[in-house]
Amino acid sequence: MNYFEMKLLAKSKNEAFARNVVASFAIECSPTLEEINDIKTAVSEAVTNVVVHAYDKKEDGIMQIECRVFEDERTVEIVVRDFGKGIEDVKEAIEPFFTTAEDDERSGMGFTIIQTFMNEMEVTSIKGEGTVVTMKKVLK
Repeated sequence: MNYFEMKLLAKSKNEAFARNVVASFAIECSPTLEEINDIKTAVSEAVTNVVVHAYDKKEDGIMQIECRVFEDERTVEIVVRDFGKGIEDVKEAIEPFFTTAEDDERSGMGFTIIQTFMNEMEVTSIKGEGTVVTMKKVLK
């Protein structure tokens, strides 16, 4: 097992950096190009959710990204955590097309996209304390 953790400001310009760092770290398990793209897409969606929703677009909030690579099981686990306002109803939030940002023309598909590209996704949230999105990808 190998592991890293990093903290970034919740700025949209940090999304590409986070996505690429996680993808580079996952290389340790020799994923296919398709699997790398799946991981990058999922990380992008999770980070974008933090940027748009966790801190009401204020760019001084912190997001924490953790990544574990289990070479023996060929599994990559990614955790994206924020310390923002939290999600009132997680079950509702993970439904396709649900959004609290209609004014920004958001599609409400972020969690659905993550579920499509990853093998597992878990969302936990405490109102006023933040949200944790845990994603797992089992590589072929």
